[in-house]
Amino acid sequence: MKLSGLLFFSMLMGLGMSVGWAQQPEFLYGKVIDAETKEPVSFATIRIQNKAVGVISNDDGGFAIPLKLKEIGEILEITSMGFREQKILISEFASDEVNIIMLYPRTIELQEVIVTNRKKKQLSAKRIVKNAIEAILENYPVNSFSTVGYYRDYQKKQNQYINLNEAILGVFDEGFDEYDNESTSVRIYDYRENRDFERDTIAEKPYNYTSGVKVIDKAFLRNYGGNEFTILRIHDALRNYDIDSYSFVHRLKYDFIKNHSFSKGPDTYLTNESLYAIRFRKEDMRYLAYGTLYISQRDFAIHKMEYALYDKLKMTPSINGNKNVTTGRLIFEVITEYQRVDYKMFLNYISFNNSFRLMEPPKFKVEEMLMDLKRLCFVVEFNKEPEKQSALIKNNYSLIYKGKKLKLKEIIIKKNQAYIYPNFSNVDERLSFFKELNTSRNKDNMIDAKLFSFDARNIVDEEGNEINVPTYIYLNQFREFFVQQVKPNVRGPVDSLFMKKDRPIFKNQPIIKPDDFSELWMNTPLKTIDN
Repeated sequence: MKLSGLLFFSMLMGLGMSVGWAQQPEFLYGKVIDAETKEPVSFATIRIQNKAVGVISNDDGGFAIPLKLKEIGEILEITSMGFREQKILISEFASDEVNIIMLYPRTIELQEVIVTNRKKKQLSAKRIVKNAIEAILENYPVNSFSTVGYYRDYQKKQNQYINLNEAILGVFDEGFDEYDNESTSVRIYDYRENRDFERDTIAEKPYNYTSGVKVIDKAFLRNYGGNEFTILRIHDALRNYDIDSYSFVHRLKYDFIKNHSFSKGPDTYLTNESLYAIRFRKEDMRYLAYGTLYISQRDFAIHKMEYALYDKLKMTPSINGNKNVTTGRLIFEVITEYQRVDYKMFLNYISFNNSFRLMEPPKFKVEEMLMDLKRLCFVVEFNKEPEKQSALIKNNYSLIYKGKKLKLKEIIIKKNQAYIYPNFSNVDERLSFFKELNTSRNKDNMIDAKLFSFDARNIVDEEGNEINVPTYIYLNQFREFFVQQVKPNVRGPVDSLFMKKDRPIFKNQPIIKPDDFSELWMNTPLKTIDN
């Protein structure tokens, strides 16, 4: 591969994206773009040549590398499935703008065909997948090893990052012939709650299926007895090939083939290796699941697995998730990619994304209800001005006194207040009523609900928001781990300074930095002006 310079420099303004330069000055920033479609190349691998360290591009193709690498004169190797490898001199990176790197799709080259009397047997898609699963213990490490990488969890709201948490983690794995959740240990080298991005206190709360404030609609996310990183790792169906991972993969070794149908897609390449692209699909009355396996034509090693599950009965309000699906709401999506190191396959990255429903407080509501003892009426104060026609309908108010609904005489609307006059036969009866309510108030100035209660419904504000009705929005929760270093044949240290799996990553965990910590960095997403 010839060494080339940057193919194109540009601020992201020219690509329809604005970047606010509140970026960290000790980093250089780049963005990987498909040279033909001009679309971002998500999850491209960016490695420093001759060093076992690098990063993975974000969903928008963006990445960050330390500024010090420019002074050293390092070379970046950028690879992504289906594209030609690109090598870039870091010394050519601009320090004050986002550097655009174009990747060109790699076309399938026709090789010479030697005519013989023996025809090469064509394997079916199902047979290729079966061979790949049977070869897992041959292609993936069974000896102990370590991976070090950048972990993050965050949510996306209107396509903006919120509640971004980041960490550098060291993972000590005993090998694929051991149960991951029982034998793997994790060290936290560094972490932070990134306050440069918006924090939404409601969205970052735990799932609550009792109150319904935050739920996965029509689904339930198990915690598998662990924290955020444990949840992420259990969704690596390759590492957990013989235990239950997720629907409808379940146990990859036993259930995946019988639960799905398979077909061949166009072959592709990763660097110089030819890969089968095997599409799979599962569909029933309610759910649709499908994705693609990228399998080596040489030894059936699975390089990449894409899996997405949709609820067909729910229309999606966004375009998040698998772009091939146009109907149905995304429940979750998992993308897992492995890389070759010393003839074995090691994790390169895993991205797990599930949608969830968030109940937000009503946009239009009653702030308080007061008694006006001069006018002998009730004053209902709204948080904003109501639409007058609906606010004047008497049946939209319910005043219950000693178990009976009061009739209303008149309603007057003044800006964001409604003056409600109960209907009494005479003045003495009206005075007696308000006197009883006034004297029955407790020390908190509240009236006993058994004596009197109030409710308002079917009233809307000028924007059409119904009173006291919460709004529901759908967001996406992401958990991702991008490997920066792979260390074959390494065992974990013998001490107790490991992450507590039953405790959130960002809560009272032991932190210890390794000797080579200066070679690691957090690949924080580019912060746009909208953020």
